[in-house]
Amino acid sequence: MVDHAWPDLDVEQTVLGAAGIEVVAAPSSDHDELVDAVADFDAIMVNWLPLPATVIDAAVRCRTIARFGVGVDNIDVDAATRQGILVSRVPVFCTDEVAEHALALMLTLGRRVVSFAEQTRSGGWSNMAAGPMFRIRGSVLGVVGWGATAQALASRAQGIGMRVVVYSRTVSDSALPDDITAAPSLIDMAATADFLSIHIPLTEHTRGLIDASVIAAMRPTAYLINTARGPIVNTDALAEAVRTGRIAGAGIDVLDADPPAPGNPLLSLPNVIVTPHAAFNSVEALNDLRQQAAANVLSALSGTPPVNTVNPGILARADLRLTVGQSQ
Repeated sequence: MVDHAWPDLDVEQTVLGAAGIEVVAAPSSDHDELVDAVADFDAIMVNWLPLPATVIDAAVRCRTIARFGVGVDNIDVDAATRQGILVSRVPVFCTDEVAEHALALMLTLGRRVVSFAEQTRSGGWSNMAAGPMFRIRGSVLGVVGWGATAQALASRAQGIGMRVVVYSRTVSDSALPDDITAAPSLIDMAATADFLSIHIPLTEHTRGLIDASVIAAMRPTAYLINTARGPIVNTDALAEAVRTGRIAGAGIDVLDADPPAPGNPLLSLPNVIVTPHAAFNSVEALNDLRQQAAANVLSALSGTPPVNTVNPGILARADLRLTVGQSQ
C-alpha cells in the first residue's frame, strides 16, 4: 500500500511488480479508513501520511514500512517495533536540492529580492527602498549539523566567498576540513553568524533546540534558515525576534505543521520567506527517492533487512514478521 497522496504508482510498480508484488494506493488519509484497510497489506510506503500506533496495530500482516524520505517522525516507530515490523527510510536522496534551496533562501533574503520584486510589481522603482544591504561575499554562514546536506551547503557557500562555521554535537573538530571553523557552542556560533542554517534531524534532543536564547544571541542583521524540520525552532520566539527587529528575517521551508495552522505568525511577517516544504523537490530527487524506497520494500519482502532500517534492534526477535534470509 502506497500513500494515497502519491502522484502515481509507476516507479513503485516497475520495481516491485517485476517481483510479483502488487502495488495499490491507500484509500485515503482518513484514520478509520486506514485502520480498516491496512490489515490486508504486507508492506506500507508513506510520505506525508501519519502512521500512529492505532493504524500500525491494525496492520496484522505488515512486515515492513518504508518512508519516502529522510525522517520518520510521522511513523510511530515504537509501535512498529512492538509489532515486529521493520521500518526503513531513504537517508540520502535530495542533498543537492536542499543545499541549493537553503542557499537560494540566503541569497534571496540577503539581496532583498522579494521586497524589490513586490515594490516594482506595485509600481515603485526605488533601489534603496529595501534598506541597507551587506555584501554576502565574506559573510559568515553558521551551519548546525554536519551531515551530507550541511556539507553540500558549506561547499556552495564557500564557492561564493562565504566563511563557514559549524556546530555539531556528534562530529569532532578534527573531522572538519581545515578551511571550516568549529564553533565551541551553538550560542557562540549564533552570535557570530550572518546566516544560521539548520541541518539536523528532529529528535527528542533537537526539538526546540533553536530556542529563545539562541535566537537572542543572533545579530540584528542576521537571518535564520530552516530547511530541516519545523519543531527544531521555537516558532513564537523566532516570530517575535523578527517582528521586533531583533534579527533581520528568516527563510523557512518547514513549519510546526504541514500545512501550517491558521494564524501561524511567520506567515504574516514581510521579512520572512516561507516555502511549502519544497526544498527536497526536483524530478531527479523524486525519482531517486521512489527507486530507493521501493528497493527497501523489495529487500524486506525478499527476507533481507534493508540497509536503511531504522529499528534494526528487532532483527534478533523471534516475533519479527520478516522471515530473514528466506525468499518470500
